[in-house]
Amino acid sequence: MSRILFFLIFLSIIVKSRAQQPYSMVPGKIRTQWAMEVNPLAPLPEYPRPQLVRPEWTNLNGLWDYAIVPAGGGGVVPASFDGKILVPFAVESALSGVGKMVGKDQELWYHRSVDITPAMRRGKLYLHFGAVDWRAEIFINGRPAVKHEGGYDPFSIEISAFLKKGNRQEIAVKVWDPSDDGPQPRGKQVKNPHGIWYTPVTGIWQTVWLEPVPTTHIVSTRQTPDIDRAALLLSVAADGLQPGDKILVKATDGDKLIAEQEGGAGASFDIPVPQPKLWSPDSPHLYDITISVKRKGKTIDEVRSYFAMRKISMDKGADGIQRMLLNNTFLFQYGPLDQGWWPDGLYTAPTDKALLFDIEQTRNMGFNMIRKHVKVEPARWYYHCDRLGMLVWQDMPSGDLGARWESRPGVDGIGYEMNRSTESENIYRREWPAIMNSLHNFPSIVVWVPFNEAWGQFKTEEITAATMQADPSRLVNAASGGNFVDAGHMIDLHNYPEPAMPRSDLFGARQILVLGEFGGLGLPVPEHTWQQKDNWGYQSFKDGQALLDRYRVFMERMPALIRKGLSAAVYTQTTDVEVETNGLMTYDRKVIKMPVDSLRKLHSTMIRTPSE
Repeated sequence: MSRILFFLIFLSIIVKSRAQQPYSMVPGKIRTQWAMEVNPLAPLPEYPRPQLVRPEWTNLNGLWDYAIVPAGGGGVVPASFDGKILVPFAVESALSGVGKMVGKDQELWYHRSVDITPAMRRGKLYLHFGAVDWRAEIFINGRPAVKHEGGYDPFSIEISAFLKKGNRQEIAVKVWDPSDDGPQPRGKQVKNPHGIWYTPVTGIWQTVWLEPVPTTHIVSTRQTPDIDRAALLLSVAADGLQPGDKILVKATDGDKLIAEQEGGAGASFDIPVPQPKLWSPDSPHLYDITISVKRKGKTIDEVRSYFAMRKISMDKGADGIQRMLLNNTFLFQYGPLDQGWWPDGLYTAPTDKALLFDIEQTRNMGFNMIRKHVKVEPARWYYHCDRLGMLVWQDMPSGDLGARWESRPGVDGIGYEMNRSTESENIYRREWPAIMNSLHNFPSIVVWVPFNEAWGQFKTEEITAATMQADPSRLVNAASGGNFVDAGHMIDLHNYPEPAMPRSDLFGARQILVLGEFGGLGLPVPEHTWQQKDNWGYQSFKDGQALLDRYRVFMERMPALIRKGLSAAVYTQTTDVEVETNGLMTYDRKVIKMPVDSLRKLHSTMIRTPSE
């Protein structure tokens, strides 16, 4: 045997051996305390859809085969794979066990086998994906089943027609994600992370699961509270209804029945909620609701959900300035800019406890609101906000920052908008409504934010009007800190580092005055930074006391701004993210940089400042 042949055989054995090695987290970066709690056999085992719950489901998170191949190879599932990847952690993340970049010139393949029992075949069988970034093609037993574009909205495929004989079935997923080389929404992902731009997230990053349902089943609900009428507006979409089938709705408060109604196919329900217990940060009361399909008195399908009675609106005060109202009363909304990144999981929190931790700490610090910044979270994050009473402003993830600019008149002189390509515009117009629709039932969300700081901002009046029409029950912040156009409910200023506000004399009579970002006070904490040096902050401090002293000065200025008409403010930011060290907490969540009790005291005084 020649030396070259022997070397090639030896190399193939080494490569194969490495591909077959058991899962381990990629070393080299800081990690959270929850990383060690991740069970590779059952990561993120919690039920992923708390607004539409059925008891029967199968979690497909865990170790899948993966391969990274050149892009454009077609729809043929690879004959061999590079190794194992831990779903649902993006391939670039440490928790995936891979930690590799992909980019526009390559495709990422996933594969696994599943057992489908005869009981799961009796009705219909859905394969659900919480989120896959960005273009996903699903194959069942080698046959193409569905293609989905969109990195932030859930999607499903009914797979019964693709199943073969026997229990063992094959699922494969092909993903292409061009990151910042493409026009798609991507938030802060870039192929060359630096400053405020972070590591790409490619592939499956939320839970994958199977759900068997009856042939006749409930597909979705849309729930909108109306506290002025003491009622819940509910519509139910169902599939496979037969003549004579009825939809039964029961609303309860604990063990107490609030209302019960019955309707037919396509029915909408106006459910009375007498003397409603209003949802707020101080009292996040949730009602339960059960929706059933009945046939000749027999339950064919049933789901459980919940709702809250709350209202977000605007109205002028005695000074003629518009203010944001919660349940018809002014409440100053104050919270951090929350980007939802993790050093070990990137877009994906290691565990549900980790996902909950950020919200709980934000609440403990005395904030009553979170601005979810150019990212969408898994449904369970919003569920936790609903339970804990955390108001949420939801951004549309930005994208297409490389389009050509054109000038146009704005309300404050000259503004600018992007002249996006037809492809880019179509992608945005598909994904934003899909995101809004998927999140509609979460009462914690009170504000939609279509654009941030002119990042990809285009046709602002048109997009804002469409957003308002799609959901009249919430407020719309057309462009947070962006090109100011006379559209939407708010005028939103970004100002670093000091707090400031839009001019009330110019805007206050017609729009809510908002400080959409400020602060950015940085404190790198040794042993808890993404990299050892060259970290970045808007304004850096050497110790926690200096940081707190500066922050206290900012908080002492806020009551005067509130009295002048400021309705809300957003502080940058919840945690450090990669090289950014502006967080209230370190990126690994192991250090809170200012005393929680001090923050809570400062915030409670400010939030309770009257507007008049």
